[in-house]
Amino acid sequence: MSQRRSAGLIIFRRRPGRTEFFLVHPGGPFWAKKDLAAWSIPKGEFEAGEDPLSAALREFTEETGFAPPEGRLFPLDPVRQPGGKWVQAWGVEGDLDPAKIKSAQFLLEWPPKSGQRREFPEVDRAGWFGRDEALTKILKGQRSLIEQLMAKLEGR
Repeated sequence: MSQRRSAGLIIFRRRPGRTEFFLVHPGGPFWAKKDLAAWSIPKGEFEAGEDPLSAALREFTEETGFAPPEGRLFPLDPVRQPGGKWVQAWGVEGDLDPAKIKSAQFLLEWPPKSGQRREFPEVDRAGWFGRDEALTKILKGQRSLIEQLMAKLEGR
């Protein structure tokens, strides 16, 4: 069995006295009422042999509808989420309007065992969060990505 891997981008922007991070909230009924420790970086799975950075750029566009920001990429160490999936990410500076996301859709049998298939957005909303708030919003397994990026931005 091959190891599940995802790649994504952490978009950040600098504001007076703080750095903010662009996070997305997963769509679908399972996540609808979850907020704390439910948000993610825009990311998606990629296949063995596929270039992780190319996958990160593609998945960013699929989940947000935006072209990835151009700029210096900050490579981060991969992290392992509690479910076993590895996430590889790059930080890049940019500024996007969260109200304008246009996510790809996925099909899900809903309600369960009903035989009905419904379409849901991969991402149902996005937002900018300062470091402390981002660390409470993001999935536990991705917190160190924000910490790594902050360390790089602060020259540590």
